[in-house]
Amino acid sequence: MMFLQYAIWGAWLPLLWPYLSGHLGFEPGQIGWIFAVGAVGAILAPFVAGQIADRWFATERFLGISHLLGGALVWQLPGISSFQGFLLFSLLYSLVYSPTLPLTNSLSFHHIPDRDRDFGRIRVWGTVGWIFAGIAIGQWLAYRHTPAEGSVELIAAAQKAGMADAFRLSAILGILLGVFCFFLPHTPPKKGKDKLAFKEATQEVLHSRTLLVLFLLAVPVSCIHQFYFVHTAGFLGNYQLGVETWINKIFGVGGGGLMTVGQMSEILVLSSIPLLARRFTRKTLLAIGLFAYAARMALFAYVDILPLPVLFTLILGVAMHGLCFGCFIFVSFMIVDEECTPDVRASAQSLYNLVIIGVGIIVGSKLADAVASWAMGEGNKLDYHKLFSVPMWAALACLLVLFLFYPRKKGALS
Repeated sequence: MMFLQYAIWGAWLPLLWPYLSGHLGFEPGQIGWIFAVGAVGAILAPFVAGQIADRWFATERFLGISHLLGGALVWQLPGISSFQGFLLFSLLYSLVYSPTLPLTNSLSFHHIPDRDRDFGRIRVWGTVGWIFAGIAIGQWLAYRHTPAEGSVELIAAAQKAGMADAFRLSAILGILLGVFCFFLPHTPPKKGKDKLAFKEATQEVLHSRTLLVLFLLAVPVSCIHQFYFVHTAGFLGNYQLGVETWINKIFGVGGGGLMTVGQMSEILVLSSIPLLARRFTRKTLLAIGLFAYAARMALFAYVDILPLPVLFTLILGVAMHGLCFGCFIFVSFMIVDEECTPDVRASAQSLYNLVIIGVGIIVGSKLADAVASWAMGEGNKLDYHKLFSVPMWAALACLLVLFLFYPRKKGALS
C-alpha cells in the first residue's frame, strides 16, 4: 500500500514545475495556482475523508474507490495544454488523491501493535515507491526523450515534453493501488463522543499545548517543504544538462531522478526511527529535522561559493531530505497519533494533513512563486542564492520557536 501510495505522487510531483513552465509555457503565477489547487483536497480531508473513515465507511474501501477515480483523472493530464483545463483537472485530482495520504497512515496505526517499532518499517516502503517512480521516469527521459545530438535548448525541450509520461505512469500505479486496497485489512469506522469526528479532533488539538505548537509550526515548515519540491528539479536539471556523468547514467535526467537521493537517505532515517524514538525526545527529533531543512537550503544557496565540489554539495543537499522528512514530518504524524484518542485518529491525521499538505502547499506554492519572481535576474534566470536563502532563514526561525514553546516532557516518548 505505502509503496504504491507514494510512487503515484513521486512519479510527477518533482517534474511538475519544469513540465508546466518549459513545455506548456505557463507563467510562474499560473503554475503557483496549479500547485495551490493541488492542496484543496487536503483541506477538505478532515471534513470528508476523516469523517467517513472515522464514523461511516471502512477505510480500505474509501481508499480503493479514491485511487481508481484518481488514476482515471491523472491519465487525462498529458492531453491538456490550456491553463484552465490543467487547473480544473488538478483540482479534481486533488479532491480524490490528497485525502488518501492521511488515511494510509491511520489504517496502518489501527493495525500495528507497536507504533514506534512498526510504523517506520511500513512507511519506508512509501519512500521506496517514490524512489522507484523517480528513477524510472528519469531513465525513461534519458533513453526515450533525450536526442543524441542537438543544442542544450533542444535537449531540454525534448526532455520536458517527455515529462508528460510521468502522469501516465502515475495513473497506472493509481489503478493498481485502487484494486489492491480492497484486499487490505478491514478497518471499520468507530463511534465517538461527537458525531462530527473532525470537531472532536479539533478540540483535542486546541487543548493540547504539544499539538497546538506542532500544528502552528507545521504551516511554515510545510511551506519550506513545498519550496523544495517546486524549485529543486529545475535547479538540479540546470547542472545535469551539460554534463554526461555517472549521476545521469544512474538517475536519468530532468532533476527528478537525482532528487530520489533524498528518499534514499529517508530510508536510512525511517529505518532508524525505532531506535531514535526510544533514545531521544520527540522535541529533539523535531529540532534535528528543522536544522536539516535550514542546512539543505544553505547548501543550495551557496553551492557555487562553498569550497566543495558542486556535485558533492548538490547530492549532500538533496540527501538532507531524509532528516527533514523523517525527523519532522514523520515524527509529527506519530505525535498526532499518540496524543489523540482512538476514535478520532483518522480525522486528527487528516487535520494535520490539512496543515502540512493543504495550507502549506497553497501558501508555500504562492510564496515559492513570489520569491522566484523576486529572485529573477537578468535574462529571466533565477538567482538561486537569493531564492534558497529565504527558506533557509525561515527554517532557522522555526527552530527557535520550537526551542522556546514546544513542551519538553519526561521520557524519550515525549
